Amino acid sequence: MMRTNEVGETCTASATGATTPAGDAQPVYPHTMRLQRFLARADVASRRGSEDLMTAGRVTVNGQVATELGTKVDVDRDHIEVDGMPVKLNQGAVYLMLYKPTGYLTTMSDPQERPCVADLVPRDRFPGLFPVGRLDRDTTGLLLFTTDGDLSQDLLHPSKHVYKTYQALVDGQLTDRDLTPLRRGIELDDGLCQPAICRVINAREAGAPQGIKPGTTAVEVIIREGRKNQVKRMLSKIHHPVIRLHRCNFAGLELEGVAKGSWRELTDREVQILKSGGILPKQASAKRNSGKPQDTPAAQPRFCAQAQHLPRALHGLDRPPTRNAREPYQHVNHRKEAMHDRRHRRPCRFRQVHHRQGDRPPAGL
Repeated sequence: MMRTNEVGETCTASATGATTPAGDAQPVYPHTMRLQRFLARADVASRRGSEDLMTAGRVTVNGQVATELGTKVDVDRDHIEVDGMPVKLNQGAVYLMLYKPTGYLTTMSDPQERPCVADLVPRDRFPGLFPVGRLDRDTTGLLLFTTDGDLSQDLLHPSKHVYKTYQALVDGQLTDRDLTPLRRGIELDDGLCQPAICRVINAREAGAPQGIKPGTTAVEVIIREGRKNQVKRMLSKIHHPVIRLHRCNFAGLELEGVAKGSWRELTDREVQILKSGGILPKQASAKRNSGKPQDTPAAQPRFCAQAQHLPRALHGLDRPPTRNAREPYQHVNHRKEAMHDRRHRRPCRFRQVHHRQGDRPPAGL
């Protein structure tokens, strides 16, 4: 049977289904596609972005610059490069984490040539790499990078409720009781925030072995939203502005074995955690199991702490104690006794005076 493939060659199909060219015995590779489609499938850029790379003369095929948008390539035979870096179709998506230091913008390029996170990750080795979310310039901590656009969208979508843990150093002395508005959901300029999980932490938990500066407090805040400067605005709302902010956990992943300013690829288990929607931090898991925020005893209502010392009647235990445990309990109808006392009460002085004078008492007395 004769047929023509995408590159216009005439081929014959054998009975076994193998396809061979009509002129010679070399096999024909069916993996031919347009160059911009190849670049998009290799996660170099989107289809439109790949066309821009081609028209800019940044893409070469077998050493020749390919600027024509209709160019077709064979993914098994042709050697494609972008900016001098080879591109493979089957390399799969890339996932890595970066320990972002302070002073870097979360962007892959900056017109003003300021330091950005693109300088810290191997974008030449992994074309199409982009950050998942963002961190402020003065915020440090965990920042994910990937070439998987679908996963990035799932992690950032508000309906997914991905937990993010921050450690903040705030100005002033802060107690657990002061964090109550954040646990209930504080009102900001752009709307009501979802209840946060927060607590005061010590110097060891905050990663400050030398101690915390006097006049400041270390706080841990776990949120499920991604508003701009949300943690800073939440803490400023309760009159404790943030001095330093660090993200230590994202979707259950932590900065393990990563130095500041360096990166590493995610393990298969970590990738599966992200694709499953992340796992809960310890504080968030405890809250979900109990249905209440993790407050310290000092932050609990006072009546809860004193409930053990209240009289039995205030606990609803109005049953009088008996000398013998075998003696049956006799229910006392207090309402019936009150009605009995009301019927047999003594007449008032006003009624007695009228009886002595022989007058009829007024109606209703």
